[in-house]
Amino acid sequence: MGDLPLTPLISLIAGIVILIMPRLLNYIVAIYLIIVGLLGLFPQLAG
Repeated sequence: MGDLPLTPLISLIAGIVILIMPRLLNYIVAIYLIIVGLLGLFPQLAG
């Protein structure tokens, strides 16, 4: 399990969750965009 890449796993879980609760998609996308935007503006936050 340690060799499993994280991004496809997250994508798979997110896809299943969105199928079950489509309304959640709006929140997931919004949070993702905010995080990407913050990391773009403040790269020091990433590490």
